Formats: sequence, C-alpha cells, structure tokens
Amino acid sequence: MQAVRFIALVLGLVCGPLLGVASAVEKFPNRPIKFVVGFLAGGPNDIVARVFCEWLQQHLGQPCVVENRAGQGGMIAAKAVMESPADGYTIMFVAPNNAIGQTLYKSLPFNFVRDTTPIAGIAQLTNIMVVPPDLPVKTVADFIAYAKANPGKVTQASSGNGTSVHMSGELFKMMTHLDILHVPYRGSSAIYPDLMTGKVHVLFDNLPGSVEFVKTGKLRALGVTTAKRSEVFPDLPAIGETVPGYEASVFYGVSGPKGIPADVVEVLNKAFNAALADPKMQQRVKELGGEPMPMAPEQFGKLVSDETEKWGKVVKAANISIE
Repeated sequence: MQAVRFIALVLGLVCGPLLGVASAVEKFPNRPIKFVVGFLAGGPNDIVARVFCEWLQQHLGQPCVVENRAGQGGMIAAKAVMESPADGYTIMFVAPNNAIGQTLYKSLPFNFVRDTTPIAGIAQLTNIMVVPPDLPVKTVADFIAYAKANPGKVTQASSGNGTSVHMSGELFKMMTHLDILHVPYRGSSAIYPDLMTGKVHVLFDNLPGSVEFVKTGKLRALGVTTAKRSEVFPDLPAIGETVPGYEASVFYGVSGPKGIPADVVEVLNKAFNAALADPKMQQRVKELGGEPMPMAPEQFGKLVSDETEKWGKVVKAANISIE
C-alpha cells in the first residue's frame, strides 16, 4: 500500500506540472495569428482585413499580421492557406473571388468549399462603378452611350480574373452588349493611378477601396452594383435603375484550412462576432461601405457554397474560363 501511495505521489509531482504546461500550450491563441489576403496592400480587402486584424490583436492578446499574397484572383493565397497547418493560426480573407474562381479556373488543385473551414462572416457590401474624372460621362447611361460610340476602345480594369470586380463588369457588359476590353491587375491599389489618369476607363471596385477617392473627387462614381442604393452615397443610383435586373452583391468573411479544431473555430468566430457587435467597429464597417454580417461558421459556409453555385452560372453564361 505504501508503495502504491509513493508511486501515486511521484506521478502527481511529475505529471501535474506537465499537465499544466499542456493546458497552457493548448490555450488558443498563444502566438501570432496570420491573416492572409489574396490582393495587394491598399486595396479594399486589405483595408478591411487590417481593421479586423487590429481588433483581434487588441482583444485576443496576440499579434495579428496581415500577409498579402497577390495573384490569380486570390487563388494563390487560397492554396497557400489550405496547405498551412489547420491550427487556427493561419486564416484567410474570403470574398466573392473565392466563389467565382472555383468555376473560372479550370485546373485548380483544390475545391474551396470542400478544402476549407468556414469561420465567420464580416460584411455585406456593394461594388461601385467608377471612372476617371475627365471621362466625358456623368451617368451610367452616359457611359453606355460612350462605350457604344467607341467599341473596343474602352477598357475595364479589375483586381484580377475571377474577382467580383471583374465579374461585376462582365455582367454589365453581358447585359448591355458592350464591347469593352478587360484589363486585369494584381489588386485594386495598382489600378488607381492608371484609372485617375485615364489609362483605363472604368472599374467596378469594392466600395471600401474607392470611397475616399470618390469623396475627394479623384474618381467619379456612376452607380452601385447592389439592387438598392448605398447609405454611404445615398444620392448615387444603383446601376439596376438604368440596366433593369442588374445586381452584384459582395460579401466578406473568414475561413481557414480544412480540419481546424471546433474549439479553435469557436474562439475565432466569437472574436469576429464580438468585433461586429462593437459600436465603433460597426461604424467603421459602415464608413467603408459595408453592413456588418455576423454569422455562425455553418452559416458562412452555406453562404460561400451558395455564392459558388450562383457565380458558376454567370461564369458559364459569359463563357469565360482560365486554364
């Protein structure tokens, strides 16, 4: 009996501290979180990601670092995240490009819905149709007339093939029967200097990227892509007011590699939803042109799945594909 007690005492002395260490190691997060954005710094996705990264850093007690991995309409970033450890320390900014790319790119080594873990929703927002201030158009109708008078000479910039910025323009071209040349960039921030100087002629940008340029007169806004007008620019018409039936909404959210433990997903989801419940963050999201979109992981996963199906039909109808 004494021998048994001695062994128990020894095991307690040895294993007790180890269990404490294990508990400390398993507590999430206990090291920096990397938030991967598939576009260049300074674009709309990057702007919003940095706002939330700063909030996470302040409220989770660990650094949050935005990593920009631009290229292939965000597909390079998506692949990199999917190949990362499924521990919650690498997450990615998700937007319509991730849903669109699944059909647009014919040789993707992954299926976004199958190979990711949905974490949280961030915001719903609109794209905004902007042109150089010197382009001789002031309305959507003016632009349509201008493009018809200059077939093949008008250029539509985008933040990359398969982005909502690209597909909003493709939908507009399809519905108006315009001959406009698509010019893809690696991100919206690379477009602005060329757009302001008239080297390209139109951009259907995520609103957070262009909002300040419109307010300062560096770009001229013609319309928003949602069915209803935006609270940020209430006097700016929806494109659908001129092109009946036109609508292209945008969503922002967060996912990670497949297989992130449920308790880690819960910590991250609660953190993002807490941010969206903060009045200051709500105001900041609205200033950037979005409406807060708190969601459970399952809800966000369904949204991404539904958007993948919806945009897949548009891609096929427009007969667009990239190998």
